Amino acid sequence: MKKIFLNITALALLLLSLAACKENVLNKSAVDTFNEQLVFSDINVVNAYLGKVYDRMGGNVDNGILGMREDLLSSGTDQLLCIHRPANYVMLKGTMTPDQLGVFNDDDKGGWLRWNNLYANIQDINRILGGIDAVPVTNSAALVKQMKGEAYFIRAFDYSTLLMVYGGAVLKDTQYKLGDDYSTAKRASIKETLDFILKDIQSAITNLPASGIEQGRATQAAAAALKSRITLFCASKLTNGGWPEQAGNALVSFPAGSQTALLTQARDAAKDVMDAKFGSFSLVGTTSEPPSPITAAQVQAYADNYFSIFNQKGGWNSETIWGIQYPLSGGNSNNANIWNGPNGYHNWGNNDPTEASVRKFEMADGTKFQWDKYTPGNLDLRTATAAELAADPQRNPYVGREARFYAIVLYDGAPWQPRPSDAAGLEPENKVQTGYYFHNVGDAVPFKSGLDTRQGLIEAWNGQKTGYNMRKLMDPTSAGQYFKNTNSWVEFRYAEILLNYAEACIELGGADLQNGIAAMNLVRKRAGLPSRVTTDQAVARQFVRDERNVEFFAEGHRFYDIRRWMIAEQVIEPIFSMRIEHYDNGFTKWIYNKADKADDRVFADKKYYWVPIGRDEMNKAPQLVQNPGY
Repeated sequence: MKKIFLNITALALLLLSLAACKENVLNKSAVDTFNEQLVFSDINVVNAYLGKVYDRMGGNVDNGILGMREDLLSSGTDQLLCIHRPANYVMLKGTMTPDQLGVFNDDDKGGWLRWNNLYANIQDINRILGGIDAVPVTNSAALVKQMKGEAYFIRAFDYSTLLMVYGGAVLKDTQYKLGDDYSTAKRASIKETLDFILKDIQSAITNLPASGIEQGRATQAAAAALKSRITLFCASKLTNGGWPEQAGNALVSFPAGSQTALLTQARDAAKDVMDAKFGSFSLVGTTSEPPSPITAAQVQAYADNYFSIFNQKGGWNSETIWGIQYPLSGGNSNNANIWNGPNGYHNWGNNDPTEASVRKFEMADGTKFQWDKYTPGNLDLRTATAAELAADPQRNPYVGREARFYAIVLYDGAPWQPRPSDAAGLEPENKVQTGYYFHNVGDAVPFKSGLDTRQGLIEAWNGQKTGYNMRKLMDPTSAGQYFKNTNSWVEFRYAEILLNYAEACIELGGADLQNGIAAMNLVRKRAGLPSRVTTDQAVARQFVRDERNVEFFAEGHRFYDIRRWMIAEQVIEPIFSMRIEHYDNGFTKWIYNKADKADDRVFADKKYYWVPIGRDEMNKAPQLVQNPGY
């Protein structure tokens, strides 16, 4: 959401000051306390209050903006490594308990996932919904209706987060007041929680306009996109018998036999958006079958197009359903460049793509990338002489890859920004240097370490640990050392709707299977990749899972996907660094360095598929039932 409430807030403050001037000087209300009567005395003040509720969708009041964070949720998956706080992702360390919640209890890094923050925001939403009808309005009925729709959307979003992280939630549609008996609060089943969310989504759609609303506010399409997301999660293996020991636990499992109906609901929710029932959306770029063979220049054009989705700074493109905007000063803040950029640019090098995730990107022609193509069976080493590279450039594992690879990953030799003055002229200039340079083959010590390594000349402690930095979500025109980012965070986009539909159709199978594959292929073709063809449901299932992994890289979806598919035990593994050695004679080594463990990870227990309610919250309401295994 952009800074849409700045002028409204200023107006509200002006109204308050004018009201104060008219009061008797001895009849003042306290200015340091919440005055509910005052808030609901003017629609503009309520609107300003609603603006803060939007902000707090991301957590606490100081760091609560939903969207870009210093530590990305995808660093809690096989995609990325948070180099500064890896232990904070406790579900990957076997250390998550009600007393040790790591990122789920960290306001700065994971505040939008925190149980008490979500309920604090729900309390504010309930306050708005409970008081807004009493606000005196003149010619503002349409605005009141819209604001109610926005509040319903936000409450549905917060409850969806609770469901996808914790399972069944404590459902509350009126505000708590002093004197309320909190001991009666009980967790609802996951089915009841979904029903509550869907009711709020429908209320949001009923009250919100389809268009003509200020960018950054919720729309009917945003609510419909949320419905697509939450119904697909609930139609998953995790919540439908995939954990047999907990299949009867209503907090985390739907009743037996529910999955087909849920998949149908998820399919239809996505199809409603695809059918433009809530506004017209389309993928950015062409969805025609890509050229074959495809040239490097054409691959780069596809890469630039994909990258543009995340580098928007003004009006949103045709793919964006709802997101967050960041002004240059004041309001919401985004520091993606300094958070994620290479240390050789005076950036902090956080959220590094892992080698396992880099190998998931296909070749430009749509074939699977094969690390051991030239040395069958050796998955840890590639080598190439200068002559071999000249004859076959694809001996370099970063040559000939699909377009999204070049939009998402900063790899050794990737073009990037002009270097800062204290690194200018150090070759290869303005290209990422995550490798090491030797004069002779066999030398034990490099004569130069790349600027973007942990042995580089600039802020080595911020050097990446995997061999890669992020490019996606960054702004190539902004120097993170000095400036904040102004590119948007896209929370809901049309590609998600297509892949949600594709997955639901593929899981339903039968006549739906080919419809799902066709939707998936639209996303592939936009990325410059050829269509997939199969009649095998299991093959199609893997196709759509692979597509989600790459298309939504670093956007946070992977955290929910590997849990709902129950594949975390398969994909979570220790992370090692990619060491690249360059020699003066042109010989190059790419070494997956098992001697350099960047992070020790394991998904040790099925209980980590759900986050426990924190000890403090359980102490406040001991009648709540804890999640299984804790």
